[in-house]
Amino acid sequence: MNHKTIPPKTTNILVLCTGNSARSIMSEALINVLGKGRFYAYSAGSQPTGQVNPFAAEQAKSIGYPMENVRSKSWDEFSQPESPQMDIVITVCDSAAGESCPLWRGTPIKVHWGFEDPSHVDGTDEEKRQAFAHTFGLIRQKIQQLVDLPIETFNQEELIDALNRIGESAE
Repeated sequence: MNHKTIPPKTTNILVLCTGNSARSIMSEALINVLGKGRFYAYSAGSQPTGQVNPFAAEQAKSIGYPMENVRSKSWDEFSQPESPQMDIVITVCDSAAGESCPLWRGTPIKVHWGFEDPSHVDGTDEEKRQAFAHTFGLIRQKIQQLVDLPIETFNQEELIDALNRIGESAE
């Protein structure tokens, strides 16, 4: 008898920040690369800047993430009936975490993983690049913990607890 292997379900994740130009973009890239098909990430902002920070793009490209479809966009795009249904929504900046989010399709788990905004660093391009590399490394640590989770074995409460522990873990 020929048994077909059922591929695991892809977990859709929406990463939110106010401007959708740096931290959420880098998070999207990391989840999509490190998640290897088990996780698919989108990113958006409550008040998108309309452009991706070039230092954030540099970090995403450094792990081989294709940037041709990456853009700064509003979270309203993900509250439409035809939008993909999200399983998890992660805010990565304190201001977005405090805002009233649109209603998402389904009942995604919402968590907050705060990161300092490297866009606020003043200095030379090299100093800015270092700030982005530092933040990228911090985000990568949390994303690696996420993709290492055996989420297929968790019930919703266990998954919420695990995601909150990741968010609270030391940077």
